[in-house]
Amino acid sequence: MPGFAAIDLAWMAWTPQTGLIFAALFALLLTMTALAIWRPEIERIGVLGIPTTRGDRLFLSLLGAAFIHLAWLGLSGAELWWASLLSLAYAAAVLRFV
Repeated sequence: MPGFAAIDLAWMAWTPQTGLIFAALFALLLTMTALAIWRPEIERIGVLGIPTTRGDRLFLSLLGAAFIHLAWLGLSGAELWWASLLSLAYAAAVLRFV
């Protein structure tokens, strides 16, 4: 791919898409760290009935997205973009209601 020619990920046999996912996760962790510093977390009780923080809800969102993608791969032959959209909707619901 011409846009990714400057990034050499061959040392781990990564594709550019894999590199982008890990870069996005790294940026997300940096953002969460900055939020924790500037706006300390407040636990809240949602539909699960247990106190959760911003980090807990993010973890549940990422874990759920992994399971959604694995189930999509196992049960459907369709493209993964649909699973990604479903994962975003799931993450929005978890971040809002849990």
